Amino acid sequence: MCNLYTPASAADLARQFAVAVSPEYRQSPISPRSRGWFVRQVGADRQLVDGQWGLIPWFAKNPKLTYSTNNARSEELAEKASFKQPWARGQRCIIPAASFLEPCWESGKNVWWSFARADGNAFGLAGLWSTWVDRESGEMHESYTMLTINADTHPIMRRMHKPDPKLPADQQDKRMVVVLEPADWNTWLQAPIPQASALLQMADAKLFAAGPDPERKSGRQEGSASLF
Repeated sequence: MCNLYTPASAADLARQFAVAVSPEYRQSPISPRSRGWFVRQVGADRQLVDGQWGLIPWFAKNPKLTYSTNNARSEELAEKASFKQPWARGQRCIIPAASFLEPCWESGKNVWWSFARADGNAFGLAGLWSTWVDRESGEMHESYTMLTINADTHPIMRRMHKPDPKLPADQQDKRMVVVLEPADWNTWLQAPIPQASALLQMADAKLFAAGPDPERKSGRQEGSASLF
């Protein structure tokens, strides 16, 4: 899972993702239920959209959710009530990220690790988007979620998150984001579900430049509200 990331720079958005960037765009860290950006396909063009990080499902009473939808397990997309409609409709998106944080508990305390691409480019992370309409006002709310996959066998990601001492190492269900390579972006945004599903894979460990983040103190609990 991922609960904090920094979006791509405006320059990388234009260069890598070929989208128009508003002058108001800011590269500030994004936490669950705050405003972020995602890229979706509109006809022949890609569109950069401002939305809430935390997908608002069609059955929500209002846009202020009391439960977490910023991450979605890829194995549950076809059945999970919050995500099955966007998944069935092909409402897939790419989340541009310069870096993201994950908690490492190997020392017995939470040490935040920062993950960036080793080649210096921005990540294109797999996501789903949705447009929720307020039935009373007609106001439209854009939102998105970041997909995750099991990472129990990943050389780096299996080291992240607090382990469950009751479970063996290969059954922890450690999670990681889905990194899409640029050559696969069109497939993810436009192809039928079977082809898109084939892209839900663990990224090679060599892709990441990762290590403890010197700007964040260790010892906080995973998912702590004081951090986010």
